[in-house]
Amino acid sequence: MKPIRYALMLACCAAPMLAAPTKTQAQAATSNAQDLARVADYIRQTKSLVASFAQTDRNGQTLTGTLSLKQPGKIRFQYQKGVPLLIVGDGKALTVIDYEVRQVQRWPIGSSPLGALIDPSRDFTKFSKVIQTGDPATLSIEARDPKRPEFGTITLVFQRQPSAPGGLNLYGWVARDAQGNRTAVRLSSQQYNAPVADSVFRWRDPRPSGPRGGG
Repeated sequence: MKPIRYALMLACCAAPMLAAPTKTQAQAATSNAQDLARVADYIRQTKSLVASFAQTDRNGQTLTGTLSLKQPGKIRFQYQKGVPLLIVGDGKALTVIDYEVRQVQRWPIGSSPLGALIDPSRDFTKFSKVIQTGDPATLSIEARDPKRPEFGTITLVFQRQPSAPGGLNLYGWVARDAQGNRTAVRLSSQQYNAPVADSVFRWRDPRPSGPRGGG
């Protein structure tokens, strides 16, 4: 269980003349700006999301489960039966609950790479860039806060789909922490903007004398 916990626990005198950007460069810059705007629209338009997920850690171990997301800031990773871990975001903090060792750890939502996905108040375009994939049907975006490298990076992968929010369907993401450790998540059976109860984001505190955390 240790590797799983670790994975969870993402000019002075004269300035030289610069060559004018070529038409191709200008077109690429415009396309990239449009793609970032589409992702920002996706985040704003996605009021809720329920999907199956498969998570693969740095050691190649894969776990499955159900992802529930509700804006603003609520997210839950319910792992497969037999895995004593739960990850819940309640709008303010991201909490990792390990029922096996009765341990609870919390981080501000903004300190997690997932903040790029579940914090619609942030200006996504200021800390993201388009990663070329060579596939026009796929859009890959890397989000990283240059002022806080300890938060790691997240690369979101979308499939262009007109019927989905913002014309994009979230396929999954790859998160890397400051040490370069990689965790990949792939989604399937995505359902957008269906009602999701707030009770989904409550959790049972396993600590004997701890507060009855999260509800």
